[in-house]
Amino acid sequence: MPLRINNNIAAINARRNMNANFRDQGLRLERLSSGLRINRAADDAAGLSVREGMRAELSGLRQNVLNAEQGSNLLQVAEGSLNEVSAMLIRMRELSVQSASSTVNDLNRESIQAEFNQIIQEIDRISLSTTYNDQTLLTGFGNSIDTASTVVTGSATSGVVDVKISGASSGTYTFVDTGSADAEITLGNGVVTQTINVGQILDTAFNVATGTSVVANFDRLGVQVTLAGDGVANATGSYVDGDLDGQTLIVTNGTGGSFQVGPDDGINNRIEVSIGDMRASGPTLNLNTTSVGTIGSSRSSISQIDEAINKVSSQRGDLGAVMNRLAFTISFTENSIENIQNSEASISDADIATEVSAFTRSQVLSQAATAMLAQANVVPQTALSLLQ
Repeated sequence: MPLRINNNIAAINARRNMNANFRDQGLRLERLSSGLRINRAADDAAGLSVREGMRAELSGLRQNVLNAEQGSNLLQVAEGSLNEVSAMLIRMRELSVQSASSTVNDLNRESIQAEFNQIIQEIDRISLSTTYNDQTLLTGFGNSIDTASTVVTGSATSGVVDVKISGASSGTYTFVDTGSADAEITLGNGVVTQTINVGQILDTAFNVATGTSVVANFDRLGVQVTLAGDGVANATGSYVDGDLDGQTLIVTNGTGGSFQVGPDDGINNRIEVSIGDMRASGPTLNLNTTSVGTIGSSRSSISQIDEAINKVSSQRGDLGAVMNRLAFTISFTENSIENIQNSEASISDADIATEVSAFTRSQVLSQAATAMLAQANVVPQTALSLLQ
C-alpha cells in the first residue's frame, strides 16, 4: 500500500465502518428503549402494514368486549324490572281468584278493584321508568313485528302461534309456500331471500303433528316462526304445507336493540335484541280490559292475567338467552384478542435478548473502530521522517 498524505484510505475505511457501527448501535438503542422491533416504516414496511391492521382490529375487539358487557347490563336492567312485573301479575291473579268467589260481596270487590287498579298503574309506571342511558326499555326496544302482519292476524289459517325476530331488518317479508308437498318455505323482503326445508319437522301428511308445535328458523333473516298442530293450547289453527303462501310479516324499525360485538360492519358482527311493549295498557299484556268488580269479570280476568304472565315470562326467557349469548361472545372475543395480540407481538415487539447481543457487538465494534481511526490518522505522519 503506497504512503499518501492527501487521501488516507485506511482512515476513510475505519471511519466508514465506525459510522455503520454507530448507526447499528443507535438502532439497537432505539429498539431496546421502545421495546419495538418496528419503530418506523423503514424498519419493516410489510410488517408495519400487517401490524397496523392488527392493531385496528384489536382496538375494535377490545371495544366489542365493553359493548357486550354494557349490553348485558342493559338487559339485566330490563329483566330486573320484568321480575317485579311478574310478581305484580301474580298478585293480580291472586286478587282475581279472590274476587271470583261468592265468599266476597260487591262492596269487598270495590276494595279489591282499588288495589287491582293500582297494580296496573304501577306496571305502567315501571315500564316507563325502566331506562338505561336515557333509553326506555319496556315500551318497545329494537325492531318489532307490526300487528298488521297477516301471518299474525291470519293465525287461524296459517297455524302460526308465535313469531320472533333476532336481527331482522325492517321491511315487509312475504312467504312463498306453494303446498306442492315439497315441505319448502321461502321468506324474503325483496332484498334477501331464504328457503328452508321443514320436511323433517312435519308429519307424514306434511302437517304439524297433533298436540305439538315446531319452529321454522330462517336464520339468515333472523326470523323464527312457530307453527302449531291440532290441539295445541292458545293456537287458533294448525299448519299444513302451503298454509303460509302469500302471508306477510311486517317488521317495523324501532329504537335501539343492536349491540356491536364484532370489529367490522355486517350482521354477523351485531347482536339484535327486541323487547316488547310491557306496559299493562300496551298491546302485549292488554290488561286495561281486566276487572275484578264482578264475579264474572274476575273469572274472565284470570285467563287474561295467565296469558300476560306467560308473555312476561317468555320475554324474560328471551332476555336471559341473549345475556348468556353475550357471555359466550365476551369469552370468544377475549380469546381472539389474546391470539391476535400474540401475532401482532411476534411482528412488532423487539426480541430483547437478540437486541442486547447486537447492541453489545455494535458497542465493541464502535470502540474498536474509533481506536483504529486514531491509528490510521497517525500513519501519514511517517511521511515526515522521509523529509528529515
